[in-house]
Amino acid sequence: MPLVRTGELVSAAAEQRDGRGGVAAFNVITLEHAEAIAAGAERAGRPAILQISENAVKFHGGQLAAVAAATAAVARASAAPLSLHLDHVESAELLRAADGEGFSSVMFDASKLTYEANVAATAEAVAWGHARGIWIEAELGRVGGKDGEPPLGAHAHAPGVRTDPAEAVAYVSATGVDALAVAVGSSHAMTDRTAALDHELIGALRRAVAVPLVLHGSSGVPDDEIRRAVAAGMVKINVGTALNTAFTAAVRAHLAADPKTVDPRKYLAPAREAMTGTVAAFLKVIGG
Repeated sequence: MPLVRTGELVSAAAEQRDGRGGVAAFNVITLEHAEAIAAGAERAGRPAILQISENAVKFHGGQLAAVAAATAAVARASAAPLSLHLDHVESAELLRAADGEGFSSVMFDASKLTYEANVAATAEAVAWGHARGIWIEAELGRVGGKDGEPPLGAHAHAPGVRTDPAEAVAYVSATGVDALAVAVGSSHAMTDRTAALDHELIGALRRAVAVPLVLHGSSGVPDDEIRRAVAAGMVKINVGTALNTAFTAAVRAHLAADPKTVDPRKYLAPAREAMTGTVAAFLKVIGG
């Protein structure tokens, strides 16, 4: 089916005020990732967001067009409602490259900057995006664990790490963002599901700001914690590392069983199926 707009998927999930479900966004690195997300969404009977990060673009030689075209083609061939999102964009050049490549949304990430610089850069990105009909997500607080950084762990409660509700109100007003990624205890790149979220903070943020809230680093969050987070007000739930964990485990298992394998299709097929199962499982948790 045609690509669905990310804003429509997020709005539909946000309108479920009884907290029964959110919408999941999964990271695409290879073609197999995109195929697995589409197949998992069909298996679960749920919509999903396929997102390509700036790091994934760098992996593909800094060329957005090819990986975007392939991902969009997979999404359009699927029977599931799917959208295309550009994630964790720090480069203004990459932000502008999203226009015309099938992306209906971008997460512009200025979270490493000071608050004032973050506001200024994000407001500029929002103005650019809205002029082109592109939905803009931004981040306030520090989720951590990205770009090789360790998970925040014991530092997760430090000042400036968790998102402050009053600051979130000011930030949303000053920038005009369509959704806000918040730091509430999760961390990127976790390979074990042990993160404990601050559900009281999630509720306070939900009451404070009108835009949908986004949970990054959800691969490290247990199912029950995700369900509670969605019920408390989280809407868009990002999953990346869990797919890579499933992919790599399947490849390792195949090569261990048949170390003479040289045809990549022999181990990519089970890797893709493992990711498909992971996507379907997360969708059933996140979608309610």
